[in-house]
Amino acid sequence: MGDDLGDEWWEHQGKLDVSGSEEEVEQQKQSTEKTKAQPGKRKRITEKTVEVKKKKKNDQKEFIIPQNKETEDEKSTKPKKKRKKKTITDVLATSEPKPGSPADLQNLVALYFSDKRSVIEQEELKLQGSCFLSSNDLTHSLSSYLKQVCPKWAKVQKQHTEKSSVVLLIVCSSALRTIELIKQLTTFKGEAKAVKLFAKHIKIEEQVKLLQKGVTHIGVGTPARISALIEKEGLNLQALRYLILDWNWRDQKLRRMVDIPEVKLDLMKLLESGILNNCKKEKVKIGLF
Repeated sequence: MGDDLGDEWWEHQGKLDVSGSEEEVEQQKQSTEKTKAQPGKRKRITEKTVEVKKKKKNDQKEFIIPQNKETEDEKSTKPKKKRKKKTITDVLATSEPKPGSPADLQNLVALYFSDKRSVIEQEELKLQGSCFLSSNDLTHSLSSYLKQVCPKWAKVQKQHTEKSSVVLLIVCSSALRTIELIKQLTTFKGEAKAVKLFAKHIKIEEQVKLLQKGVTHIGVGTPARISALIEKEGLNLQALRYLILDWNWRDQKLRRMVDIPEVKLDLMKLLESGILNNCKKEKVKIGLF
């Protein structure tokens, strides 16, 4: 065999083995290079996905911004909240109370009848200064005020003998105020009889009977019930000489009698029922307490 293959057969075999191993090494290198190249591809993919996500986020932001602008525009077009109007309580709480005057009542009457009477009729409703008693300057109690404006009260009450009528009529805003004023009359009225004229818990028929039963000198009540009694002829104004309006007193909300719409309306109806005409004839005088 040595002759057939030659003396150097083993050398050729070694070369074949070496060449075979080199090919294998090259294959292994190529495979390792491929495996190394694969992570690089993954990195490129992840970078692309990140860029895509960033673009999506930017697109979303660009889409959201106009919505915010629209809401701001809507806010700008919304009507502004109106400021609350000051109530009578707010105004009076920051100002000192002033005593009422005949001019205050004159202005109130003129304003009420401005759209209900002609110009000539409005002129006829104007009262002269002689129609008024002196007004309370906020220093008097009811008794001391009445003693001032009715100095001859003892004589006046003795001369009054008519039923269903009163000589002195005091008009206030509520039933509770009526009771309070009647208590304040103690030192003034003497032997005179005073009656409550309001609607709370008292039927009008009972009041009519009470006025017809005996002589009543003083009536104290609300304008609504007094007007109702006049309409039903349970109370007449023939003997009336003094009308006292509880003008300066204020309730818990600091409202005067004429600051309460329904009471003011009832008061105007009462004055219209014949009192203003009697004032012009100088039969009745008005005082603001």
